[in-house]
Amino acid sequence: MKLFPTPLTPEEERYYLKRYKEGDKEAKQILIERNMRLVAHLVKKYHVADRDMEDLISVGTIGLIKAVNTFNTDKNNRLAAYASKCVENELLMLFRSEKKRTRESSLYEPLGTDAEGNSIRLLDILECEEEDILERVDMEEKTGRLYELMKKLLSEREKEIICLRYGLAGAQEVTQREIADAMGISRSYSPVIIGIKLEKE
Repeated sequence: MKLFPTPLTPEEERYYLKRYKEGDKEAKQILIERNMRLVAHLVKKYHVADRDMEDLISVGTIGLIKAVNTFNTDKNNRLAAYASKCVENELLMLFRSEKKRTRESSLYEPLGTDAEGNSIRLLDILECEEEDILERVDMEEKTGRLYELMKKLLSEREKEIICLRYGLAGAQEVTQREIADAMGISRSYSPVIIGIKLEKE
């Protein structure tokens, strides 16, 4: 793996960020190049024997470019800290995408042949339609993501309201009026406390 330039000092980083925000495209290029060691470092965490290191660095670089494009200098954080999250997100999205494709393709791979010599796939022996399987896998992934976001962004009270209203996490779906009565809040106020507008009943 090639050697990358040394990282910027905090003073240099502030200087080039200021220049970039003023429209200097060369400053953007310097910010990217001087943070490539960070990309290489993060890629090592996820590198496995059957993966090409350069490919992963290319993907990680996309995350770095996104970080430079969206970094908010007003928050007084180092670019490297913000870029680390963007690079890791890009790598994890790649791995999730590949995992999904592998799972989907495995449904179509031949398992063997029947008595008449016809190829048998996993889909052929499952007791449901092809579309149902793929839809269920997709729904499970989206549901898992939803629960992650709820845990991260909502308070316990807000999560309880969402779960009751939409029948999530094993809860029985109830009306907005029932939620308001149970929690001692006005019906009109119940959707506001979670920052969303529930549909009208």
